[in-house]
Amino acid sequence: MTTSSGQSEYQAYRDESLTPPALVVTVGRTELRYHLQCIDDLHAMLKQHGDWMLLGSADEPKPAKEGTVEAWARSASNPVKGWYGLMKGLRGRLANYVPPVLKLLGLAEVENNPRDNRMRAI
Repeated sequence: MTTSSGQSEYQAYRDESLTPPALVVTVGRTELRYHLQCIDDLHAMLKQHGDWMLLGSADEPKPAKEGTVEAWARSASNPVKGWYGLMKGLRGRLANYVPPVLKLLGLAEVENNPRDNRMRAI
């Protein structure tokens, strides 16, 4: 797969044998894990939002811009009550790697510009 900006290639797969079940993303030698339910939860949130939403991808130590997919993925008000990322230090960047998965699954439209990409539910 390729990130929305087209800057990075990565692999993503479901691993339901992990606790909790995870969406595993491999970028080069780095492995990131997100709660597997992020796929369904993000789709549901986007459907409720009803319009385009900025991705706003950011590494874990950096703050996420309010009103973005990344901010939602870290919010105490989301379905997991906080970070979807499962590996301390690598919990951010959900908005970089998960939107193309939703696009591949036919659940969302995702822009593919060099920056400031958005997505919306289908």
